[in-house]
Amino acid sequence: MTAPAPIQANPRLATWLDLSEPGQIVVRTGKVELGQGILTAIARIVAEELGVDPSRVVVAAADTVDAPNEGNTAGSLSVQQSGAAVRHACRVLLGELSALVAADQGCGPTDLRIDDGGFDHAGTKVGDLWSAAARLDAEAVATGEPRPTAQVATGSAAEVRRLDLTDKLLGRPRFLHDLTMPGLLHGRVVRPVRPGARLESVDPRILSDWGSRGGPHASRFVVREGSFLGVVTDDEHAAERAREALATAATWTDGVELPTDPVEWLRSTPTETTVIERSESAAASEAAGEGSVTHRAAYSRPLLAHASIAPSCAIARWDGPDRVEVWTHSQGIYPLRAAIAQSLDLDPEAVVVRHVEGAGCYGHNAADDAAYDAVLLARHADGRPVRVQWSRADELTWAPFGSAMSVELAATLRPDGRVTEWSHELWSNGFLSRPGYAGQPGLLADAHRRDSDPVPSVDPPGERGYGSARNAVPGYAFDGVEVVAHRALEMPVRTSSLRSLGAHLNVFAIESFLDELAAAAGADPLELRLAHLHDERAIAVLRLAADRAGWAEPRPGDVGRGIAYARYKNRSAYCAVVAEVEAVDRVVVRRLTIAADVGRVVSLDGVRNQLEGGAIQATSWTILERVRLGAAGVETGDWESYPILRFSEVPRVDAHVIDRPDEPSLGAGEATQGPVAAAIGNALVDAIGVRVRDLPLTPERVAAAIEA
Repeated sequence: MTAPAPIQANPRLATWLDLSEPGQIVVRTGKVELGQGILTAIARIVAEELGVDPSRVVVAAADTVDAPNEGNTAGSLSVQQSGAAVRHACRVLLGELSALVAADQGCGPTDLRIDDGGFDHAGTKVGDLWSAAARLDAEAVATGEPRPTAQVATGSAAEVRRLDLTDKLLGRPRFLHDLTMPGLLHGRVVRPVRPGARLESVDPRILSDWGSRGGPHASRFVVREGSFLGVVTDDEHAAERAREALATAATWTDGVELPTDPVEWLRSTPTETTVIERSESAAASEAAGEGSVTHRAAYSRPLLAHASIAPSCAIARWDGPDRVEVWTHSQGIYPLRAAIAQSLDLDPEAVVVRHVEGAGCYGHNAADDAAYDAVLLARHADGRPVRVQWSRADELTWAPFGSAMSVELAATLRPDGRVTEWSHELWSNGFLSRPGYAGQPGLLADAHRRDSDPVPSVDPPGERGYGSARNAVPGYAFDGVEVVAHRALEMPVRTSSLRSLGAHLNVFAIESFLDELAAAAGADPLELRLAHLHDERAIAVLRLAADRAGWAEPRPGDVGRGIAYARYKNRSAYCAVVAEVEAVDRVVVRRLTIAADVGRVVSLDGVRNQLEGGAIQATSWTILERVRLGAAGVETGDWESYPILRFSEVPRVDAHVIDRPDEPSLGAGEATQGPVAAAIGNALVDAIGVRVRDLPLTPERVAAAIEA
């Protein structure tokens, strides 16, 4: 058995598992809790593998001092990667400890039994995990093949309740936004009027009244570095007032002109073109024969915001001129550490980054930027910690957006109902501008302090169909497939990772187009899909979703019903969705029926939470959300101009999970984005006979489609 990649990168066993405290197991993982339940899933894996009660397992929050470096928590890979690593580490540890105890008893490891951490031999307790672990070499590694182990008592891994929810439900301090510490100061940053603007001047009266960088450090001062401008006070309300006053005292250049139609911009700006897939068609001549018809359609989505309920926050404190400690809800504590060190020319070991949960994270939001803001402001605070809280307007206008996208599809439909000659061409910004990308710090304030423009977002190499082209290769057995991606080489606003990346629009387009082909062929949309699938797991989720939604039954009243399917990344979780939609004065999603196959289920409750959460967010994207750009900059800076789904609008979500205990675990967090969007679009057609190919499905766009 080859050790998982995170184990090979962090081979020391004690990095992952600490049994120094009798009766307790401390687990360390480089993945962070973003609300996806990873801490709970990891705890359950440890309880299951080591045969202990889950109450004995403590999953430590990640930091750059003790936690293994596992990069970013992204891509629905936490259970798949870190879960597999922790499971392997547990098996190696238990094998080593079983061997020690077995040698003491003169028996084989498999002659032992372990129950709640205690070893038993022939009905007699002969030790426990903790006393055995004290004898283990502190430098033991986890890269080897696990040795035979004691028999683990069944029942040790009962469903673990979410470790983080009790505090959140009871309003206890758990989020970074609630964190306080002695001597805490409060910082705010004044942003440019729009992207590309440069800070020309600041009214000197503000600086003389409050002090400025380089002057005597009091509890109220201004920091200016290039076009980075911030203020620090000892009171949060005073910090808000100071920010407002400082904003009126600042003069900026105009900045860059923003495109009012980002989708059209993508089609006209210089791009980098990549052929993602090109397979020859064995039936090209047959497909072009009598009765075959080629169909074409185009689909798009706008720029999307993360729109987290709580804006980003961070705290930083300097210990002398060369060491800084940061508390952040970043998705990648080690990449953030490297970016801070690079920007300020520090030794990475002198930058300590500690993760504290934040309220909402769906990709590369502003958490890293807020952390760096705090670092810059705290550098002038004489060792006192500085807390930076972004505003709602900051979050909706300055955090990286999910890229706008445009997709053109074409396919030939044969008389026998077979789909051939599938062509998928897409235009997009890149989906990666995380800290450290393209060799740059990738932090907003770093660009401002240097008066430079952010480097255009890229699509990561090394994986077919990553980023913009994620799920652009259809998961169906079409004869002849070509997929071409065009990545814009410039963009005046930042784009980066947002839940599911390009899969959201690519799946929306593919699954919408399949329904259009089914209509042209006079076929049932479900049957058309099944006819082009060879993967039994894909067929199973489609049939399960259709069955639980009553696909074969007459639809009630004016409710439209639509179906869609995708396997996320073409190699991760399988997901099928049936949506029920009404459309009178607006699109209302009444019900979503989801069927998913995530391989081995670690926590059923956690999987369902992820499927349901992703489905609700995808519903919001599909019918409501859109970033608007204009002469004044980003024009959607509040909940009125950028609405998200309200609690009263949340559809009923029924999630059904197929457990495959003999298969590897797969992530569930991003599996629903594309299928939900497409199922809603297809249900709208079923309800009113009109297809809207451009997201979001607003009343204005539905009305325009009716009139067309």
